[in-house]
Amino acid sequence: MLHSERWGKGDPLVLIHGFTQSARSWGAVGAALAAQHAIIAVDAPGHGQSAGVVADLPAGADLMEATAGGEAAWLGYSMGGRYALHVAVRHPDLVRRLVLVSATGGIDDPAERAARRQADEALAVKAETEGVAAFVAWWLQRPLFATLPRDAAAVESRMGGTGGGLASSLRLAGAGAQQPLWSQLPKLRMPVLVVTGELDAAYRAHGRRLVEGIGANATLAVIEGAGHACHLEAPDAFLAVVAPFLDGH
Repeated sequence: MLHSERWGKGDPLVLIHGFTQSARSWGAVGAALAAQHAIIAVDAPGHGQSAGVVADLPAGADLMEATAGGEAAWLGYSMGGRYALHVAVRHPDLVRRLVLVSATGGIDDPAERAARRQADEALAVKAETEGVAAFVAWWLQRPLFATLPRDAAAVESRMGGTGGGLASSLRLAGAGAQQPLWSQLPKLRMPVLVVTGELDAAYRAHGRRLVEGIGANATLAVIEGAGHACHLEAPDAFLAVVAPFLDGH
């Protein structure tokens, strides 16, 4: 089982954070969604109080499903979106609704995937060598987060893990380690909402491909003026599309 934080009342909703984050990283979005949902926010393997859990994406998805303990809606951001997609593929009968935020189905080309694994290994060594505080400070300075204000990044919520845990996550659950899931998308029959930031061109393209691969039960929502961490950059606009979807409207 993974560590989880739970709050709110209503139908269960599992929240899976992005890389370097934790169950405490959801801020205003987590608080707002708890008005209608019983939130189950997990610490992913290698993160927060699950820093000592060593698992790849399929095994981590199974741990998350066991932690949730039954049918639920699932919402995952970035790395968490890739985990949520694995949960939906592996346990489709337990996923009522699925929200994928700034997510991808994987890297198709084996050479590109190998190159990404090599890059992830370099990042893993950096995390092990520098520790959490220095690594997170560097991570948030990357171009991917250029539009994320520091006061919205919930930096303190990223400090509970270990450099070794982040390194394990990169090696086992990084984008380079993920086996592509694109061919399995048509199997998903639950309602799916794919959310991306307008300014995040790469993941906007991934989002379109996810929707096209899943089919008529999937919808794409683009948050104007936001980048990769669109739920933290524009929480009101994010909630305006996600909350009605989760409520079945």
